[in-house]
Amino acid sequence: MRTIRGTKIVVLMLCGVLTFWGCMGHGNSAGGGDEKALATAKAEYLKGRDYDKNWQMRIAEHCYRKAYEGFGAASAQDQFEYADAGYRWAYLRYARGDTEGALSVVSDLLAQTKENEAFPKKVEVALLMLMADCQLNLHQVNDAQHNWQKAYEVQQELLKKGKKQKVGLPFVPMSISINLYSIGDIQGAQKWMECCSREFELYEKQGDSLLIEEWKGHIALKQALYLQASGHASEAAAVFAAVPKSRIFEPRAYTEAAEYLMAAGRYDEAAYWYEQLDSTYMATDGAQMTFDNIAERLSPRYLAYRKAGRNADALAIADSISAAVDSALVWQKKNDAAELAVIYQTHERDLQLKDLRFTVSLHRIIVIAAVLIILLIGYLLWRSYRYNKILASKNRRLLADIELREREEKQAVEQLKAEPEETLTGEQQLLRRICDLMDGPEYLYRCRAKSYTTVSDAWYQRTLYYGCHQYLL
Repeated sequence: MRTIRGTKIVVLMLCGVLTFWGCMGHGNSAGGGDEKALATAKAEYLKGRDYDKNWQMRIAEHCYRKAYEGFGAASAQDQFEYADAGYRWAYLRYARGDTEGALSVVSDLLAQTKENEAFPKKVEVALLMLMADCQLNLHQVNDAQHNWQKAYEVQQELLKKGKKQKVGLPFVPMSISINLYSIGDIQGAQKWMECCSREFELYEKQGDSLLIEEWKGHIALKQALYLQASGHASEAAAVFAAVPKSRIFEPRAYTEAAEYLMAAGRYDEAAYWYEQLDSTYMATDGAQMTFDNIAERLSPRYLAYRKAGRNADALAIADSISAAVDSALVWQKKNDAAELAVIYQTHERDLQLKDLRFTVSLHRIIVIAAVLIILLIGYLLWRSYRYNKILASKNRRLLADIELREREEKQAVEQLKAEPEETLTGEQQLLRRICDLMDGPEYLYRCRAKSYTTVSDAWYQRTLYYGCHQYLL
């Protein structure tokens, strides 16, 4: 019973220690650790947004990937940030040519929309559009059109649910229209542009006046381009002429106007708008010449000069393009090296953090093991002390019992000696004779007078002295 009771105590102590360990380690990973993981993922998401705004795309992609994986590993997360991080990571992969990688992320996220009703619809629309762009890159036109249509339906459903909110700008139909125009589907592009115009009328009733003026110009310029491409040159010219220059006041509108004028063969006017575009960019970020800037600013302007017969201007732009390519190469290499260095440093920090966490976990295990060993040793010492205490108590009781029996037997012997010899039986006389011999001057059996301190000594003496007495009795 004592062994079972002691085992129960050990088990209870171990359970208590393991519970304490769980509160320190595994409990934190389930509660505080989860919150820490979410905070880390959110920090990576915000860092990615900052790098994205500063055109450091590789670092932004790295941060978005870590944020997406961090949100996904947590038991609960902000649905919008999780989905948005995944979308932005997929878009940056698509932008650098990794179409298959972007499709894998988009497919995983869209699969969650069927199971998770809380998945943000705004991000779902963007994911469907990105998937369509990827499919268009892979020449899967029918699948792309299906996803464009689905994205538009989800957006309409979102607008119907939020009637009290402002109607959003019709980016989806405009994006679909531009994509269809890029693959040569002029009629499809015009159809979606008309849809965009109808939705813009709804926005115009409650939108910002400055924004309305800007987007009216965008829609009109796109309609002029589509009319020109479909063979309705006079109608396109009328639409373009009806657009006041006050609505063409920012780089995107400059590009759209120049595209229409190039399609209409009005190269001098197109060159003018490209000059406006170039001067605008030169005023903002002309110090950094990238390949995107060359493609958007210098190359179209060179083509417009050549088509307009302005060879001297075209030659000057060609020289600028040649110098810009060298500058862009240098800048691109430096930028790539800087971004890769940041990614490498970030990766190194992550490895250091993992090593530190492993070291902390190892130290925690060692401390817990040491505490368990100390507790076990303490328990064993306590058991030994308790056992010795019980044994000493038993020995004292047994010694008292032996002494009592010795006194009783001594009284019996003294009483035997006091009796007259004539009244004793033969056995009693023999016992009396033996006792006289043991108490005689020869001291043959002095062990009786031995000073004993233990139960074993007392028992030995009792056996020698009273053995025969017990036999005779």
